[in-house]
Amino acid sequence: MMVLIDMQPSQFFLIFIPMFARIKNLKVSPQASYLTKAVTGSLVGGYVISEFILTDERIKPVSDSLQSFKSSLIQNATDLGINPFPTAHAFSTADNGLHSPHYPWEFEKATKTFDHAALRRGYQVYREICSACHSMDYIYWRNLIGVSHTEEEVKAMAAEYEYRDGPNDEGEYFMRPGKPSDPMPKAYPNDEAARVANGGALPPDLSCISRARHGEANYIFALLTGYCDPPAGVSIREGLHYNPYFHGGAISMARAIYDEVVEFEDETPNSASQIAKDVSEFLHWASYPELDERKKMGVKMIMVCSALLGFSIWKKRHIFTNLKSKQIVYKPGKGKDI
Repeated sequence: MMVLIDMQPSQFFLIFIPMFARIKNLKVSPQASYLTKAVTGSLVGGYVISEFILTDERIKPVSDSLQSFKSSLIQNATDLGINPFPTAHAFSTADNGLHSPHYPWEFEKATKTFDHAALRRGYQVYREICSACHSMDYIYWRNLIGVSHTEEEVKAMAAEYEYRDGPNDEGEYFMRPGKPSDPMPKAYPNDEAARVANGGALPPDLSCISRARHGEANYIFALLTGYCDPPAGVSIREGLHYNPYFHGGAISMARAIYDEVVEFEDETPNSASQIAKDVSEFLHWASYPELDERKKMGVKMIMVCSALLGFSIWKKRHIFTNLKSKQIVYKPGKGKDI
């Protein structure tokens, strides 16, 4: 191969021209002759293309023009605020928060549902602890009926709060006891009042907090139980608290889950982990109240699709069985050799 590369073009062709002549005169089978000609032609064609057509002098202007076009395209996109080639940065735990571990939630299994006793305890934790700062604007009292409480219990709980209604026949607004059709009461009348009461931080709405956070219920549980002292070299300003699972590590919400901070009605052990687990499951239900219906629909779809798949396989075999059982024999006629 090194000998061929060092040859001049005239010497190269002087080698292959006699080779073509000899191949033509050789008494070999047509298949071998065709294969030899194809290989030899490929070698000659490749050498001609590389040495005379796609030379460095001809390719360089094309490469330079493509590079210039790419640079101008990137510059125009950058001027418009578009970054077509984003830069990858290393993941920082301090900036993005520690990734929450995965816990064995029963409701994540295909044949399991929410623990409705845990949902009832989780609502109790939300009502006694979380509702002081966080609202659930998209959850109504009626959503609890048949899930964690009975209809009578929901009506009694809703009646404990007063809601502004009206206008009445005299055109005036009035206060009335709550009904199951009312939303959960707000912690603050508006966002500005919430910021003032929490040192400038706005407590997020908990209606869809599980759906809105990476890790979902795992993140909520890890956040509630992950408070600790900052490591060496990390300083937290006054009014903030260190939590490695929160992005940035500094969170305005103080730790609120402790052992025996809530007394459960069913006398379940009220350890900090049990309280955090129950409220995490309740908040996950608030984000996915249709989870049970989706699982039941999935089971129905699997049954229907399985039946249709079996019928399709039977129908396909019924249609093509006569074709697959045939034996077709091809007998070519006599002709000239290629």
